Amino acid sequence: MQDIFFDIPGRDSWEQVRKVSKGWSSDEKYEIRTKQGEHLLLRVSDVRNLEEKKKEFQMIQKFNSLDVRMSQAVSFGTCKEGKCVYMLLSWVEGDDLEDVLPFLSKEAQYELGWKAGKILKKIHSIPLEQEDIPKETKIPKKKRQLASYLESDVRIPGDEAAVRFLEAHMDEIWSVPPVYLHGDFHPGNLVIGKDGQIGVIDFNRWEVGDPYEEFYKLQSFGKELSIPYCIGEIEAYFDHEIPKSFFSILAVYVAHASLYSIKWAEKFGEEDVAGMVKRCRAAFEDYDDFTRMIPKWYQY
Repeated sequence: MQDIFFDIPGRDSWEQVRKVSKGWSSDEKYEIRTKQGEHLLLRVSDVRNLEEKKKEFQMIQKFNSLDVRMSQAVSFGTCKEGKCVYMLLSWVEGDDLEDVLPFLSKEAQYELGWKAGKILKKIHSIPLEQEDIPKETKIPKKKRQLASYLESDVRIPGDEAAVRFLEAHMDEIWSVPPVYLHGDFHPGNLVIGKDGQIGVIDFNRWEVGDPYEEFYKLQSFGKELSIPYCIGEIEAYFDHEIPKSFFSILAVYVAHASLYSIKWAEKFGEEDVAGMVKRCRAAFEDYDDFTRMIPKWYQY
């Protein structure tokens, strides 16, 4: 069989190559072990994404300046005779946090949420380069996404209250200065090592945006695993001094994601659509159809 990675520098030192299928990324991912004992992650995508992936690699290098356990940038270039672009990153050792959380005590879950919140605060602390600041907020994009949901075949019965809430409050997001975002910060992209410390992976959805947007996936992917973790992440990020506007703005992101994620999941198939519908219904319940701003699960 042809070695499809023959033109990646250092390929001769690879001893094991295993495809990784987990996740929703369009990248091909491979776990690499070298003869020298290195453990690496290879991400491969179409060369049409060259500039986008080059920027992603540069952002990982920027994030690597933090005192945080995370994927380290190793190398970047083209492969498959110029048809693809690749990046090599260090492998973050440990177990997926989403697999571990449900089996821990509530106190341990909260403690890991606290650690995650402090890591997220560090990620958001990186000085923003002027050239990376978007020319407009994401409000127009969010409105277009909502419109695409409303016009879709996957619109669900009983969504009117959430839609009215979004139409009334969408302009309230982006009320704090933008920062560099991980873009997909939830337990599925966190790893816990044997020493109990958390590592961060999968920066491919990085962007510049409203720091409060980073939290809506607690509702989507965190709450169903561990409520104490979710509370810990929020309280650590703000060091218990949560701004009054935080929960009302977060509710906008949750309402938007609850609806649009159903439309977004269409390309992945009926099972994923059903999963997003279930999460949407849970959000409606937690927020009393968005008549309350602090979800029922948040107790402080």
